Amino acid sequence: MEQRMHIRQLAEKLRTSPRAIRFYEEKGLISPEKDPHNRYRLFSERDAWRLQTILALREVGMPVRAVKRVLEVMDKGENSGVRRYLELQRSAMFFEWIRLREMIVTLDGMIDSLEDRAPDREDIYRLTERSKRQQDRRLKWRDRWNFDRQAASYDQRVSRGAEGFDVHRDYDTALDETLRVIDPQPGEKGLDLGTGTGNLAGRFLAAGAEMAGVDQSWEMLRRCREKHPQMVTRLGNLLAIPFFDQSFDFVVTSYALHHLEEDQKPLALEEMHRVLKPGGRICIADLMFTTEEARRDYLRDLSRAGKEYAIAMIEDEYYADRSRLLAWFEARGYRTEARQINEILHLVYAVQPG
Repeated sequence: MEQRMHIRQLAEKLRTSPRAIRFYEEKGLISPEKDPHNRYRLFSERDAWRLQTILALREVGMPVRAVKRVLEVMDKGENSGVRRYLELQRSAMFFEWIRLREMIVTLDGMIDSLEDRAPDREDIYRLTERSKRQQDRRLKWRDRWNFDRQAASYDQRVSRGAEGFDVHRDYDTALDETLRVIDPQPGEKGLDLGTGTGNLAGRFLAAGAEMAGVDQSWEMLRRCREKHPQMVTRLGNLLAIPFFDQSFDFVVTSYALHHLEEDQKPLALEEMHRVLKPGGRICIADLMFTTEEARRDYLRDLSRAGKEYAIAMIEDEYYADRSRLLAWFEARGYRTEARQINEILHLVYAVQPG
């Protein structure tokens, strides 16, 4: 017969407190049996394992409500659901880590502003406002396009194209060119941002690179893992990349940057720079215009041709100004190249100083 434990025995075994165990019982996370004679709690090994899981999830900062959902999914035997919750928690922790880094940078700026002089309120105000704006830009991103719903048909849509204004025209050309300019060497570590179903990453895997992918859509990542089980995938987005500094030899992204507003794009570039090793390469294949003037001219021509539907599609997203992307990289010492594949599809390539 299985040995049962009293609350103090279980607390000692798991190095927690009886009070904590009672708290999780009150929240409905554990339901121990009661001794019919004295009503003392009696914990089984399964209760101990469940409590250990609860403590581990709480240790990594998961709220009690989320822990309860994870346990419910685990009880149903749905491992993919558990992974999704853990990935969400990991993504949230990286976001918080990046936020704390920025706060430290802000504090360092305040400290530096006090060197050998009286406090300058304008300097301090400017630093804090910059930090707040950075955080607000990260927080305001939303998936307005419902990529989870698009995942099932995505590969078919990009391969067959669309009538009229086809944003995926030359899709394969863009991905092939990204592979060519990066020229991955066997064993190099690469990151595909906005990996979707893994079409770009798959080309790099075939070339011998070790690939990781990030996407904010769980369904896109699920299909990516089905196609490329050897890939590391992480739930997240371009504004808070869930990997540590200098983790990759190269970073690539295709058809993702145009879902970020203009003031969010520099944050994404900063994140790419952060996870890139010295001397690493970045390649962006995306919908963009060479300059803001080129954008205005293109939209004017569409209007004259009566293609209001195409204008609406462009204005529903945030096509980049290629000149601004190149200027950002060049200001940080990157060597850059750019190529136009069609009227709205471009490639930006940047090599970091070693």
